[in-house]
Amino acid sequence: MTEALRIVVGISGGIAAYKAVGVAREFVLRGHDVHIVATPAALRFVGRPTLEAISRNPVETELFDGVAEVRHVALGQSADLIVVAPATANTIAKLAAGLADDLLGTTILASTAPLVVAPAMHTEMWANPATRDNIATLERRGVHVVGPASGQLTGNDSGPGRMSEPVEIVDAALAVVRPRDLLGRRVLVTAGGTREPLDPVRFIGNRSSGRQGVAIAAAAAARGAEVVLVAAHLEIPAPQGVTVREVGTARELRETVLAEGATADVVVMAAAVADYRPETVADAKIKKEAQGEELVLRLVRNPDILSELTATPGRDGRTVIGFAAETEPDRDALLALGRAKAARKGVDLLVVNRVGWTEGFATESNAIVVVSKGGDIVTEASGSKRQVADAILDLLP
Repeated sequence: MTEALRIVVGISGGIAAYKAVGVAREFVLRGHDVHIVATPAALRFVGRPTLEAISRNPVETELFDGVAEVRHVALGQSADLIVVAPATANTIAKLAAGLADDLLGTTILASTAPLVVAPAMHTEMWANPATRDNIATLERRGVHVVGPASGQLTGNDSGPGRMSEPVEIVDAALAVVRPRDLLGRRVLVTAGGTREPLDPVRFIGNRSSGRQGVAIAAAAAARGAEVVLVAAHLEIPAPQGVTVREVGTARELRETVLAEGATADVVVMAAAVADYRPETVADAKIKKEAQGEELVLRLVRNPDILSELTATPGRDGRTVIGFAAETEPDRDALLALGRAKAARKGVDLLVVNRVGWTEGFATESNAIVVVSKGGDIVTEASGSKRQVADAILDLLP
């Protein structure tokens, strides 16, 4: 599992401070130890109880609290990463000048950890020459700047200056400290659930949201890989920095996977693929008045994409990772199903997870066991789907 980091999240006093809650929450969900340093102005926008509940640590605000423990420098000295979100024009100016008149300033000056800032301000303030010079100064010193985006601001204003979204900030910040161990490698990930049409209106599908596959794609991109995401009806947005190939049915997914997989170094088949499809598809909506009390469907098997992929020549050293989502409640029986599938499919690794009405599909977390082709357990992981994604990628040779 990727090592947990001690992260300081600095929050300055702007309306975008409400989005800092999402930044802290995302870091926590990924398994990191988050300590929030909020300026007094920031607490005018977001309350201390909210920040402490999300970060699971006391919120630090005052320069002269904890003097005996030298807290004004201890936070910075112990940090692995510091993220300031939002970074207002005033905070950026103070950082560029090296001012330390509050706890956030002393924390940053006392730290050798990477510093990431996410600017948020009105367009005119962002475009002001003073702000531009201050940003240039910070970048010259090695500070990493994320955003700002362009969009709706407070009031009726719209334009550059909107703080980037929390997940974008977290991804960019962790990329600064995470080894780029997949740099130069091409990773193909499938995500979502295929749908097999009955008619122009209805389909046979499954409950997969695509969250786990999207998390794997995002994690691989953050670790430097060139990522192609084969997306089947995702319920969440695809991550930035990846190439998306949208598909609908199992046969469309097969065609794309075999084409893209031939040049991939790693293939992760996380999508839930329909085993069967209707033998015939109606050209018009099926009417119950015409069918009577029963509708009989004849289904035929879809191609076994994973087996076909492992039997198809690919790039030398290619790693193929399959998934087995099972409803079996007994752990030993669940592992037996996974081991049998790993051997049958010829994959290098098989990710086994239990699914049901309330677990696995369409949830924020996951619990997995990964077995090798020979059936050995190589790792177990649980937590957010991003944590699980990194645990899977940690296994790559």
